Amino acid sequence: MSTTSVLRNLTPNWFASVMGTGIVATAATSLPLQSAGLHLFATGVWALAALLLIVLTAATVVHWRRHPRTARGHHLDPVMAHFYGAPPMALMTVGAGTLLAGPQVIGPRAAVAVDWALWSAGTLAGLVTAVAIPYLQFTRHESVDPRSAFGGWLMAVVPPMVSASTGAMLVPHTPAGQPRLTMILVCYAMFGISLLASLVVISMIWARLVHHEIGPARMVPTLWIVLGPLGQSITAANLLGGVASTALPAPYAEAMAAFAVLYGVPVWGFTLLWAALAAAVTIRTARRHLPFSLTWWSFTFPVGTVVTGTSGLALHTGATLFRVSAVALYAALVVAWAVVAARTARGSIRGTLFAPAPRPLPAGV
Repeated sequence: MSTTSVLRNLTPNWFASVMGTGIVATAATSLPLQSAGLHLFATGVWALAALLLIVLTAATVVHWRRHPRTARGHHLDPVMAHFYGAPPMALMTVGAGTLLAGPQVIGPRAAVAVDWALWSAGTLAGLVTAVAIPYLQFTRHESVDPRSAFGGWLMAVVPPMVSASTGAMLVPHTPAGQPRLTMILVCYAMFGISLLASLVVISMIWARLVHHEIGPARMVPTLWIVLGPLGQSITAANLLGGVASTALPAPYAEAMAAFAVLYGVPVWGFTLLWAALAAAVTIRTARRHLPFSLTWWSFTFPVGTVVTGTSGLALHTGATLFRVSAVALYAALVVAWAVVAARTARGSIRGTLFAPAPRPLPAGV
């Protein structure tokens, strides 16, 4: 396939590969069990994610210059538009990996500076998508009804939650006083933005599964995206609770630390319930036919957020349950990532993943 064809059919959901790769690195650094080999692995995966981000960003810029009509048309596609949330999350995922795995490579000061830059850009872009995409869905997209709800609808509203969790890691690097207080309050506000919007969408997805058919096989992996806001919210609550004492006065600092567990444990339980349901549906579909597509990256980043959330609960509770679960979930994440990355590389070389995007799903599928 020619370079022109590749660039013409480049879509924002390609940035899910950066998210899915980057979370493997950040999740590794958060595990209760650490080793030199694990840190080396995390550093290598972070470097790969950073390279993917650079390549895809450059390709996207060229795509917009050479094929402006195609590029501008993505936001009117009722399926593809939601994946504009992927680039902001990719930026912040690589930024977090830089802060956690990059200091030994580029130095601590450079790592903090890079993370600030990527977090700021990702947060701004994520807030735009969280407003703009639902607005377009309300006013411009055609054939949108409850029967069309799918996991991809969450992609546009999850970025603020990623901002909250990755922003928590920058709180200690924010000047003390009002700047640090503002930073943590903004992170909690973005936690609320994403959580409430995600709950609305998740309810719609559940209702669709109850009242209508599961839908095309190629869209089944997107059921796993629901784990994203759930796992990321547990992660954010624990990370913010861990740094609350550096910015908030008593008794709010203690309350936020307690909230991390009081919120995290029940949501962790529901997350496992959804994971079991999604796994059952995926296995049922795979027995018939589950074609490979970029939606398979839904098996990576969402699971990674559950790993980081579980690791946070292990840190705050000291429970063996969470320590063991975090390691087991990470092992599953690495296997899923290896399979999806290999299939993506093979599809990219063959050019099959750069075919024209399928037409939008009609309502009711």
